[in-house]
Amino acid sequence: MPKVALLSAGGTGGHLFPAQALGKELVRRGWDVHLATDTRAAHFLLGFDDITVHEIRSATPSVKSPIKAIRAIASLASGTWASIKLINSIKPSIFIGFGGYPTTPPGVAAALKKVPILLHEANATPGRANRFLARFATGYARSLPGAAISAKVIDAETGNPVRQTVLDAIRLYVAPQSGERFNLLVFGGSQGAQVFSSLLPNALALLSEDERKRISLTLQVRLEDDSECRERLADIGINAELAPFYGDLPERITNAHFVIARAGASTVSELAVLGRPSLLVPYPYALDHDQAANAQVLQQAGGAIVTKQSELTPQALAEQLIKLLCGKLDLQDMAASAQAMGRPDATQRLADMTVQLARP
Repeated sequence: MPKVALLSAGGTGGHLFPAQALGKELVRRGWDVHLATDTRAAHFLLGFDDITVHEIRSATPSVKSPIKAIRAIASLASGTWASIKLINSIKPSIFIGFGGYPTTPPGVAAALKKVPILLHEANATPGRANRFLARFATGYARSLPGAAISAKVIDAETGNPVRQTVLDAIRLYVAPQSGERFNLLVFGGSQGAQVFSSLLPNALALLSEDERKRISLTLQVRLEDDSECRERLADIGINAELAPFYGDLPERITNAHFVIARAGASTVSELAVLGRPSLLVPYPYALDHDQAANAQVLQQAGGAIVTKQSELTPQALAEQLIKLLCGKLDLQDMAASAQAMGRPDATQRLADMTVQLARP
């Protein structure tokens, strides 16, 4: 009989992509793998074909609304009961939580059923779900340097597992020479796309005509902003490709000479593994300021420039772009520094830790 692993992750790419990578590796090693998540995960489940997915009710309690808090508690209780029944059915040897509030019900259920718990934290600072579940944990796997979540758990820096499409896209970075075309990639999720698509045309307009001619821009843009942004870029002579989503993003990161992006855990991990220099603009409204901490790690390593969103004016961005085009930044060195932070073997490391902590 194969060993069984129960994975759980919040319904975002930052939580689900590492879970997908680990799940596929465990399947390759002969395990039976299950994933507990919520309805938001539907957009990211195409790569989970070898993994049995279970939808579990969950919620994040709201301290501002008593009614929402009561509903959230009811959802958490329902999700915990459903998770207990799931554990009784599949009998996992280990539970691995990847953060996000949907991991709480199955994590609590695993604790109640005495299943070993391994928590994986993709960000530089632990999220609230992992902080809560730490009291029950056997092991804690960190993606980035940082303090242990609890003195009572087995702690290891495994790195953040990335998808096979990222590993397949690894290629040597070659900085552009003076006068050569400069490939600029800009992406940032829905909120980041709105900020960047609004700001970038104004910044590019401040460049000289010769500087603008060198830029080949790939920009993630919301559908509702596409026409206006496309027109503004055409007016200033920018060669640009615009889309609301890029399914081949790892390849596009590899093909870029420079990347402007948010600083989510998956983005930072992929930039490091692929070894591409970047300007990171952390999402400013995150409760735990996790993106700011992620960006700081890559900045301190020399692989990224970090700018607060409040300080990213068209003038400030134009100045950075001019430095890039004039060769005032050592992009080759930045790329090497970013790649030195990468952990392309993170999936194997986390899988080894899973095997180590699983009960017989």
